[in-house]
Amino acid sequence: MHESTGAVSLHPQRWPALVMILIAVFMDLLDATVVLIALPSLQHDLGASETVLEWTAAGYTLAFATLLITGGRLGDRYGRKRVLLTGLVVFILASVAAGASVSPAMLVVSRLVQGAAAALMIPQVLPFIQTEFSDEERPKAIGVFGMTFAVGGVSGPLLGGLLLNADLFGWGWRTIFFINVPFGLVCLAGVAALARESQTEAARKFDVLGLLIATIALAALFYPLIEGQALGWPVWILALPVAAILVFAVFLWRERAAVGRGADPLINPALFRSRAVSGGLAVAVFFFCGPAYGFVMTIFLQDFARWTPLRTALTLLVFAVGVVFGSGAATQLAPKLGRRVVIVGPLVMAVGIGMVAGAVRLGGTEVGQWQLIPGLFVAGLGMAAVATTLITVVLAHVHWTDAGAASGVINTTIQIGTALGIAVIGTVFFSLLDSGPPADAAIIALVCVAALLLVSAALGFLLPPQQRDPVTQEQAQPTT
Repeated sequence: MHESTGAVSLHPQRWPALVMILIAVFMDLLDATVVLIALPSLQHDLGASETVLEWTAAGYTLAFATLLITGGRLGDRYGRKRVLLTGLVVFILASVAAGASVSPAMLVVSRLVQGAAAALMIPQVLPFIQTEFSDEERPKAIGVFGMTFAVGGVSGPLLGGLLLNADLFGWGWRTIFFINVPFGLVCLAGVAALARESQTEAARKFDVLGLLIATIALAALFYPLIEGQALGWPVWILALPVAAILVFAVFLWRERAAVGRGADPLINPALFRSRAVSGGLAVAVFFFCGPAYGFVMTIFLQDFARWTPLRTALTLLVFAVGVVFGSGAATQLAPKLGRRVVIVGPLVMAVGIGMVAGAVRLGGTEVGQWQLIPGLFVAGLGMAAVATTLITVVLAHVHWTDAGAASGVINTTIQIGTALGIAVIGTVFFSLLDSGPPADAAIIALVCVAALLLVSAALGFLLPPQQRDPVTQEQAQPTT
């Protein structure tokens, strides 16, 4: 059950299989955000403290982000289909446990397990696309993945609002977790029937110590990003990112030593010497700070403009509409324009965020939906350009034996950018709320988001101008 070098043997059921796999992606993205809208009713029902509420929301992200690289390497060694199905089973069971929670502790543990299960599922998607799709089809498949990523990320609050309003079977907030069961079972059956197994020949050994070091480093990095604002940024929280950098340095030293001994490293350090990989990761860190605009606008519209959660979610959904429209064009332009799409995308999104800031400037707390919609749509177009193209550019220059590790690194970097954006922009927003009008705080926070997007556009010039490096044309053929 190993991949061999050669031309890609296209699987006739690759598109149906991809649809089933993307249902798992969609479930993960929904669960990362859907809980936010249900926190007040959840707190009332379980008697949860504010700390429990923070961990209900943040624990999922923490477990997910710290274990992404692990999930990628497990797929490399034990089979990507097998690891994906295992993650799905655990995700479904954890969703049942979360919905059936009778105490705050049970809910928090269930959310942590959900995040860990998602980390087994998501890193398998990009290697599947890289293996099963030809050079001509791959940009379209990655475009669909990018669209799913963007739409799923903003659909969580909307689905949460709809489920809470419907109050199915009188279950209240519990339906936001139970809804994963039917979707998960369909996905489980579809992936089992349609997807092919694949794994990497080089992934014969598993670097447990390297994995532990990497996980500690990621946890030290993500914990302050997620919890720093809530804890008031004490000194020990500020020291954790510094410690994370030192642990990462130890990790890289160990990985270089493993390569020198001829052992199989968790991540080959040579991966970061690729201009596409290092440049792509730099772009991703800053670009994926952009979705922090949704965090700011959700709080501003509900707490200060007095919008209902459903009205807020429906308005912000226009961003997803922009992503859907933009993904098709980006997929067509990416093979011809390459990195230029990645450079223009953040500029377009920055313009959209600037339009949203202008609408808040004009309307203040009385801002209307139609004032915000144009900017949200434009921002979605910019998101589509990068979400669909950046991954294509990076993976085109990655050797297949590093596909699982590269997938984990890319997804981890996206999570770093998202968490960093919320931490930085959230700190700016909340600090300004203490000293001035909420509309001014929202405007300045949105301007900061636009500035980070402009940095991302500038970093796009680090990417290679060519869409594909001839050295990596060689692809792996999956087993049947």
